Parts: sequence; structure tokens; C-alpha cells
Amino acid sequence: MEYAKSLFPLSVMRSVSSAGMSLTRKVLPTPQPRPFRVCTHNRCRRRGVMASSLDDLLEKSANALLVVCQFLTLVLEEDGTVVDTEAFFQSLPANTQLMLLEKGQMWTSKGLPSFRRPKRSGIAKLSFDLYKLHPKDFIGCLTIQATLYEIYTLSYDIKCMGVKYVLKCLLRCLTQAARVAGHLLLCGSSYMQQYISEDEY
Repeated sequence: MEYAKSLFPLSVMRSVSSAGMSLTRKVLPTPQPRPFRVCTHNRCRRRGVMASSLDDLLEKSANALLVVCQFLTLVLEEDGTVVDTEAFFQSLPANTQLMLLEKGQMWTSKGLPSFRRPKRSGIAKLSFDLYKLHPKDFIGCLTIQATLYEIYTLSYDIKCMGVKYVLKCLLRCLTQAARVAGHLLLCGSSYMQQYISEDEY
């Protein structure tokens, strides 16, 4: 090193180092802010943030999402990959969806939250479905379905056919009712006639 200093004066070395620094500044420009979409752990709050570096994104995301925790972690929302280096952050495209995690929080998929089971809406659920198998059907078919504890399902189909079938059933009921009424009238009239005839004698 001393031999190199003796060959080159100190002024020449300073000029070369300053030229190298200026060349580096020209070749590597400062990164421009890019848009990112950041959400909280439960995905209830989402914000768009412009940032040029990883530290800048952490600070702006915490301010936008009103997070006061000092130990924050950024992960990709789609698969939970941790974004912890500046090089990986710079490789991310614009509008990347990120998740901001506080201390103790873990990334979860979009389906079910971690350590929680889906809430059950109730013990039983009863549903009625009215449909027609054929356009000429008068009433159609009725399906009654009962679901217990969102596990067991019971269903029953009531099929009502066309207009002819419904009219036939209705006429059968009416004729049966007319027969019963006729029998009642005959019995009643015979008893009344017997009662009147007894009074005359």
C-alpha cells in the first residue's frame, strides 16, 4: 500500500475516488416511490401506500393502518413470504399486496382465520324449495330440507303432478264428502220421520 502511495500522489488518488463516487451516483439513481397495497392481519383494513424502500414502507404502512407496535413484519398476502431485505423488496412489482403483522401474529390464508373454527349460525336450518318438473304442472314439487348442526341433512319431497291429477284428487274428496253428507241427510230424515209418526199415533 505504501508503495502504491509513493507511485501515485495523494491528490491523484483523491480525484480518482471522487470520480468513482460521482460515477456511482450517476449509475445508481435513487429508487422512485412505488404503490403497494397493505392490509392488517385480519384483512379488515386495507390501504394503498407509496414507498421507495422497505423502511419507508414499514413506517408509512404503520401510520396508514394506525399500528403502534414497534416490532412489525411485512409478508406477501398471497403466501406469507416474509419481506425482510431491501433487495427482495426492490424486486417486488408495483401494486403488490402485502400484509403487516404485529408481534405474535402469524400469516393466515384467506379461508379460515388461525386457531379459530367457523362460527355456526344455529342448531337447525329449515328450507323450502318449490319447483316444477314440467311446465304444465299445476303446483309443482315441494322439497323440505332440514340441516342440523351444519352436518346432518334431512330432506323430503312432496310431488304434486299436473292439473288433472289435482282435479281428480279434489273431485274424489268432494264426492266422498257428498256421500257422507247424503248418508247423514238420509239418516236424519228417517229419524225425523219416525219421530213425527210416533207423535201422530
